[in-house]
Amino acid sequence: MNLKSVEGSAATIVAAKPAKRKNVSLDKKKAKAGWLFVLPFVLGFILIYLPIIKDSIVFSFSKITVASSEWIGFDNYQAVVKNSQVIQTLVSSLKDLILDIPAIVIFSLFMAVMLNQKMLGRAAFRAIFFIPVILSTGLIDQINHSDSSLMDQMQQEVDTGGTGSSASEIIAAADIAKLFSAMQIGTGLVKYVTNLVNEIYDIINRSGVQMLIFLAGLQSISPAIYESCSIDGATAWETFWKITFPMISPMILVNSIYTVIDSFTSSDNEMMTMIYDTFNGKGPITNAGSRAISSAMGWLYFIIVIAIIGVVAAVLSAYVFYQRRD
Repeated sequence: MNLKSVEGSAATIVAAKPAKRKNVSLDKKKAKAGWLFVLPFVLGFILIYLPIIKDSIVFSFSKITVASSEWIGFDNYQAVVKNSQVIQTLVSSLKDLILDIPAIVIFSLFMAVMLNQKMLGRAAFRAIFFIPVILSTGLIDQINHSDSSLMDQMQQEVDTGGTGSSASEIIAAADIAKLFSAMQIGTGLVKYVTNLVNEIYDIINRSGVQMLIFLAGLQSISPAIYESCSIDGATAWETFWKITFPMISPMILVNSIYTVIDSFTSSDNEMMTMIYDTFNGKGPITNAGSRAISSAMGWLYFIIVIAIIGVVAAVLSAYVFYQRRD
């Protein structure tokens, strides 16, 4: 090795060092900016939510009366687990979740693909599909709940007289059974399809956020990839399953987890309603105080939700494709 090559190597190392320091400094600046953005949430969690969480855990292990509070260990949790009404309500919530996740994720992905196409008035269509999300939150949601009794009364007045057939039902199970009679399809799928069609309004209401997430993922895919597929002669069907679907799979994971959390914490969820009623003294168990039982019920429910999220994340993560940026 001659002297010139050694000097050239040393100069290369010296020239590379400032760039490395610059990158580290830039990463630190980004990290500080990130902490600055999340600082209000962190402070609010420590100062407001953390004491509430601590009190809730203490209540779940106590027997609370008007005059005193007594530590009783896991008695509240055992009372919740042994109550048949709680278990029945929890199973019903899980069944609704099994129906909700595929329907909402598939519908939101379908609409996101449609709304991502180049067409006249695309922004207006996106706004129209997101309007139900705005209408189902906040003050408007409370107004809708207050008017629900009036709507139920009107439904009963226009009832056609058949068993389980009301104005809110778009189709009946008999209609689907006739359609699928020649396909040898069982009654389980018939009931599932019937419930999906009759609950289409609720599905649209709960698909707005998922549609936005899918739209963001679709717009992050490079148009050059689609141009290459077009040059190679790939059809739209092949492009979707070979390019769009794998690259949108991280968003499917995010939306599935979001849908699980949204379904379990919705005000219409039967289990959430039971926890609220128990806190107000109207629940199925009141022997240790409404606060204590509702806290134990809430923490058991939280553990079950976390477990389900873990299972969903573990299953879907095995099929998620992450694009390498380097």
